[in-house]
Amino acid sequence: MSERSPRGTYLQIAEALRAEIGDGSGPAALPSEAELMARYGVARSTVGRALKVLTDEGLIRSRQGTRRTVAAAAAGPTVYDRIAGVIAEEGLAPGDEFPSESELCKLTDASRGTVRRVLAQLEGAGVLEVRQGRGRFVRALPGPSIAPTS
Repeated sequence: MSERSPRGTYLQIAEALRAEIGDGSGPAALPSEAELMARYGVARSTVGRALKVLTDEGLIRSRQGTRRTVAAAAAGPTVYDRIAGVIAEEGLAPGDEFPSESELCKLTDASRGTVRRVLAQLEGAGVLEVRQGRGRFVRALPGPSIAPTS
């Protein structure tokens, strides 16, 4: 970013992102906060303020477990949806072993903390069970009413 400006740095970043988003022909997902910090050489709080401006304007939206997306773009599946979908994709039945956290991190491109939160939600919903020292196993097939809790 340029030297000190009477117009906040976060506003300059928001303006640059607004131009990048443009008429919707740009990328559907925004870069991560870490990527934006590196691109503009600013702190996470500055990037966060810029993203909040764009969110408040309705240009971008944020959902837990996914990258921020351009509001006009279709929302992709959340990490919860993708992990819950592993049961159907792999043809798992009750009693079958569920993939490990590290495999799910690679599959979803999500952090270990996010994957653990989703697994805890699935355990709380009775879909998965933990067997100490052996891993996670499918307890029941998820129904359409299984939804993540905030």
